[in-house]
Amino acid sequence: TAVLQESGGGSVEAGGALRLSCLITGYEEYSASRKYCVGWFRQAPGKEREGVASIYKGVGTTFYTDSVKGRFTVSYDNANRTLSLQMNSLKPDDTGVYYCVGAGGRCDTSFRPSSFGYWGQGTQVTVSS
Repeated sequence: TAVLQESGGGSVEAGGALRLSCLITGYEEYSASRKYCVGWFRQAPGKEREGVASIYKGVGTTFYTDSVKGRFTVSYDNANRTLSLQMNSLKPDDTGVYYCVGAGGRCDTSFRPSSFGYWGQGTQVTVSS
């Protein structure tokens, strides 16, 4: 079973930046030679989980929800099996628990949570105004 472990959450003021990382281990599907989708979801208090960004590992195609385009950058380090999310120009609406997610095959560009079979424990991001 794949294990996804996030790190890098924290508290910042609006306009600040954070970088999240996710180490993916423990499952043969997530090997260096395979193509699959990994990404990030978030959940704010009282709201449903929403997809933030994803990358089709092995191809490099990236996808973003409209609210983070131009501010967030998703990337994958194949050698270290680490997924990253660089978040710049953070806004209070970016506050939430951020989850690292994974799925075999291509990315679901609609960011349906059911399309991702592997989830990390989550890391808190708080942006104050």
